[in-house]
Amino acid sequence: MIEEAAQLETYLPLSYRTTKERDYVRFLWEAFDTNVEHGKYQFAFLAYHMLVMSFVYFNIWQIRLIRPGPFETAMVGFSKDVEKNLMDATSPFVFSAVNERSVLRFLKLIQCDNAKIGTYAKLVDERNDTAHANGNIFFNSEDELARKVRDVFRTVEEIQRHSAPTIGEGYKAFLIASQDAEEREYTDDAQQIEEVLVKEFYMSASDIAFCRDYDIRDVCDEIGFGAVQSLHQRLADLYPPDEAEEAA
Repeated sequence: MIEEAAQLETYLPLSYRTTKERDYVRFLWEAFDTNVEHGKYQFAFLAYHMLVMSFVYFNIWQIRLIRPGPFETAMVGFSKDVEKNLMDATSPFVFSAVNERSVLRFLKLIQCDNAKIGTYAKLVDERNDTAHANGNIFFNSEDELARKVRDVFRTVEEIQRHSAPTIGEGYKAFLIASQDAEEREYTDDAQQIEEVLVKEFYMSASDIAFCRDYDIRDVCDEIGFGAVQSLHQRLADLYPPDEAEEAA
């Protein structure tokens, strides 16, 4: 696997709500690896782009859960049927039913401006060019594919940086809602974190790093602050930083 492509794993969910979703992402990685191995770099790029768009859908899913009011407002201009489907969505992949250029508009809710969204949309156009039967082979070598992967990956990193405040909001809400072990979904700290935070919000390793860095003094006035401290420490124990994070 191309090294830069493998780095995308850091930004994809650690676990999925369904095996179908997990298997789909695995299938895309296998398609990428197989096509690189056999020199079919154009098809490898298509698989990689689908993984990147999945990353975008996971980010929009988080926005929908953490900032439901602004998310609903951002649907102005969509048809009523589309609005209902997005608000009732049970999986991030529902967003694939919306035109990709249109779905990128939701990234404004994490302060991605029009210029950045325009740049992201060009990546969609480039993918479309490679997917059409136009007689062109755009990637003739692994080096060419690697350069394009690096370009796309910079977009992923930029979107992820913009998502940090949203993840912080979601994590704060999770800690407050989970401070009473008798009232929350699971009494066990680890299970509460894994099922309600990580799986429900499709948290990636990068998202978890934002959570580890969250300053829990922001919720020190909560009655169950001791439980909040316990949850926060349990998260750090379950998901310690890897060697690359520590080096950074």
